[in-house]
Amino acid sequence: MGSSNQWDAEWEVSEELAHKLISNQFPQLASKIVQKLGHGWDNTVYLVGAEYVFRFPRREVAINSLRMERKILPKLKDYCSIEYSIPLFFGEGDYGYPAPFLGYRYLSGEFPIGLTDKQRALSATTLAVFLKNLHAFPMQIAQENGVQHDHRNLTDITMRKEKMHKFLSDIALHLSEEEYLALSNYLEQLRTKKVKQKYTFLHGDLHFKNMLVDENGKISGIIDWGDINIGHPACDLNVVYSFLPPDARSNFFKVYGEVDEETEILARLIAIYIPILIMMQAINLNDIRLIDEAKANIKRALAD
Repeated sequence: MGSSNQWDAEWEVSEELAHKLISNQFPQLASKIVQKLGHGWDNTVYLVGAEYVFRFPRREVAINSLRMERKILPKLKDYCSIEYSIPLFFGEGDYGYPAPFLGYRYLSGEFPIGLTDKQRALSATTLAVFLKNLHAFPMQIAQENGVQHDHRNLTDITMRKEKMHKFLSDIALHLSEEEYLALSNYLEQLRTKKVKQKYTFLHGDLHFKNMLVDENGKISGIIDWGDINIGHPACDLNVVYSFLPPDARSNFFKVYGEVDEETEILARLIAIYIPILIMMQAINLNDIRLIDEAKANIKRALAD
């Protein structure tokens, strides 16, 4: 079906359809209960029993990303110090559903929503070790497996700044005067037009909806690797600004290593850009909890 706005699915995967696809192709799972966990921009996610999750593309653009996950994620075992989603089941479209789909072991944890600064600071070193190791993944292996280079042109700050001006007008009614001015002033003072490209293996979409924390609020899992690419490390380092409070950032960089000013500028920009996108979708879904968390991420990213 056609999309009426940027959040609409091209294909809907109902609970009944998900169960049919899974049980037909993986008979060992046929007796398990299938429950919808939710959906992101590109995939619908179902819990199968208590052990597995399955991701079904809801847009054509997600198909190649899912195929890439199947190829590259098993190769990351020696480079991931945090539990992550490794595909175990590889399904193909059927019953009118046109896309492949993947099943993974279920990772326990909750999204890091509503955490205190003290809880967030617990993850500074954990995140630093994770990203330092991930960013050391051999470029040759990534390229041999078809990992694409920065397809979103993230280093073009001028282009992203223009988009953010439009986004700001779109969400203005959902911001306080103080929140609106903080974002407006940030964009006004952002003078850098473009940063020099760098080539690092990336998760590509690190934000609070793709991270899991344990009962203490410490990072315990990383999910949704559909935006794996080779590009500027600032893309992943955005979490230093959106997730960590300002006084925990030095602990992160002590372990990860210091970065240059351009990387800091781009990382902070992405740390604001991604939550704005999440907030826009949350407004569309009238999800107050996500709206508030996105705002908190933006406020943290703007803080020194």
